[in-house]
Amino acid sequence: MSGAEPFSRRKLLGGAAGLVMLSYAAPSWAQPSNATVTATDGTYRSKPRKENESLWAIAYPGIRYARAERFRAPVPVTTAEQPFAEQGQYGPACPQAGDRYQPQSEDCLFLNVWTPTALAKKPRAVMVYFHGGAYSAGSVTDPLNDGAALAAQGDVVVVTVNHRLNAFGYLYLPDRFPDSGNAGQLDLIVALRWVQRNIGAFGGNPANVTVFGQSGGGAKIATLMAMPEAAGLFHKAITMSGQQVTASGPINASKRAVAFLDKLGRGVDPATAPVDQIVAALSATDPIIGGGVYMGPVLDMKHLTRHPFWPDPAPQSLTIPMMLGNTVMETRAFFAADGKQLAGLTYDNLAARIGPEMRVDIDPVWVVAQFRTRYPGAQPLELFHRIVTAARSWRGQVEEAEARARAGAPAFVYQLDYMDAKHADDIALVFGTGPDQSTCKHQVSAAMITAFTRFAKTGNPGWAAYDLKKRRTMIFDAYARVADNPRAWERELFARVPYIQPGS
Repeated sequence: MSGAEPFSRRKLLGGAAGLVMLSYAAPSWAQPSNATVTATDGTYRSKPRKENESLWAIAYPGIRYARAERFRAPVPVTTAEQPFAEQGQYGPACPQAGDRYQPQSEDCLFLNVWTPTALAKKPRAVMVYFHGGAYSAGSVTDPLNDGAALAAQGDVVVVTVNHRLNAFGYLYLPDRFPDSGNAGQLDLIVALRWVQRNIGAFGGNPANVTVFGQSGGGAKIATLMAMPEAAGLFHKAITMSGQQVTASGPINASKRAVAFLDKLGRGVDPATAPVDQIVAALSATDPIIGGGVYMGPVLDMKHLTRHPFWPDPAPQSLTIPMMLGNTVMETRAFFAADGKQLAGLTYDNLAARIGPEMRVDIDPVWVVAQFRTRYPGAQPLELFHRIVTAARSWRGQVEEAEARARAGAPAFVYQLDYMDAKHADDIALVFGTGPDQSTCKHQVSAAMITAFTRFAKTGNPGWAAYDLKKRRTMIFDAYARVADNPRAWERELFARVPYIQPGS
């Protein structure tokens, strides 16, 4: 790593430590444990407090923000509804393959709010989270997305949003349903409008809203930054291992719709088909990139009229401060040890294994030779993850950071190195959740919470923005530090070939 620069842990962590101490000493004038809030749309109830439950932030779960008919644009709900509030439950996840998130329902347009118990002298910054899972899976009902610790330690109001995914949110059927290819994005826009109308009653500042999201959540944010209907609804953006340089073109999206409908069955109307049949048809083979059929935002020239970061960043969002991050070994989350890519991996078959995974057209034998020369002591497994991460997972973030720098609106960049971090490891650290409560993890988490919430409040996370001369990057590890141009050689190697956004 070149150009490492010492960075004051006291400067970065001191604020977090102070916030942690404050949040763990709730003052006598804290809000009551079971609260109601009267907002523009009506009265909302907090989650009932369990006996002996620590209370550093109050949760308002399962707030309905919209309703929607299948494949159609959402209709805002402007009268307060919390059908699950008495049980303290979240709204359901969008139907998807697998049963990790339950319950699931097409009626999934719900959001959740956390606000610190301590009173504030002025409205707090608002952080709105969009979950990962590409555009096909996931839910903010995941315990890792619980906003209590982030709200309390960061002294912010946290909002998390469920919306329509996969075919329900992105199947492109323009002749019948003009909004279908971007319905899931329109859900997020309506959720942000709910925030604008109501968040002031929860102590949040509607003029200081930061959207943040991991993986697909970050890609959704990058796309919103190019959607005119989203203009003015948020004021800062953070993407965590999630990019959208280009969206799906309408021709490719139509080919995917055909593949999906063929799997659904001839004569079956997708508008009325049972939910389980819709989900089953997601196993159709993608005609463009292989694997399961891809669903994502479409360049439909109605809601999305240009690519988010090609040929340049969307001009409408250049005044929005942006922070982009990635994990140093993203692909450790993608490949099973006993799967076809890693089982029996050797130097001899490494090139053949990385070839289809890099998602760029470059000679894999040459790539392996370059990496073996650069990292002579690295074993095949390390080389596999270094190569595929740099070629496929990190590349989009580099494209976006450099595009912002060229446009004169540089972003702030971070990299998570802690424990050879893999894709999604930053979620628990930013939210202050997860089972591992080791001292070191707590310190890394405190540093990330401080940086994220400082950015939400001020537009500056505490280090210099990324430019094409120094490419300054915050490295979150056991000790946070700033580095110039980290992994420069890997970035330069793959810059030799054009970047093609997977799924576009």
